Amino acid sequence: MARIVIVDDDRKLVDLLNTYLSENNHTPSFYTDPQDFLKQELERFDLVILDILMPAIDGFDVLREVRKKSVIPVIMLTARGDIYDRIVGLELGADDYLPKPFEPRELLARIEAVLRRSGPEKRILGRLEYPSFTFTPESMKLEVKGVEAALTGAEHELLLLFCNNPFRVLSRDIIMESTKNITWESFDRSVDVLVSRLRKKLDDNPNDPGIIRTIWGEGYMFIARRTDEK
Repeated sequence: MARIVIVDDDRKLVDLLNTYLSENNHTPSFYTDPQDFLKQELERFDLVILDILMPAIDGFDVLREVRKKSVIPVIMLTARGDIYDRIVGLELGADDYLPKPFEPRELLARIEAVLRRSGPEKRILGRLEYPSFTFTPESMKLEVKGVEAALTGAEHELLLLFCNNPFRVLSRDIIMESTKNITWESFDRSVDVLVSRLRKKLDDNPNDPGIIRTIWGEGYMFIARRTDEK
């Protein structure tokens, strides 16, 4: 059972989702005014369902404010099918994206997938140490140059995949197939967007990478060497 908050000005949709999520053993709450939502303590919730098109403040601005203080999972909703919205949402740190109209069952499946990947990593690897960062998979803890950097569930799973496959070229298809808990979008840049987000968290310059190297026409290679291994 998860505490799910719906932020959408469409009261009819909110009522429908509120009922549906309750019937499926979740605890929903809702805000039709995003400003009211932003006043709340995010620790009260496990996941946010966030509409993009709202009159007072759009969902992208709400997501920016959320990401300033939390890595709580966020699923974006929009009535527009524009691929631009999907890319912007992912770049800002959304965990998933669902265009309207949609079947409540599909939203429920996406909620469960996002919650699975945002939970603690089941495979215990201990603390991994690299020249510029340390990563503890079981606690989702990343420290870059001594400063803690918060990871979303998708970023955590991608970093774990890279750490488990050093100096191996991972194509976009391999990345998508190997990260089963990530609900990938069907456009070409979805993997690239997530890699870009992870690079920023790792403070890795894509023009002179020391951690994730782009192998043009093939994919990506994790090139950082562990300092805790002899």
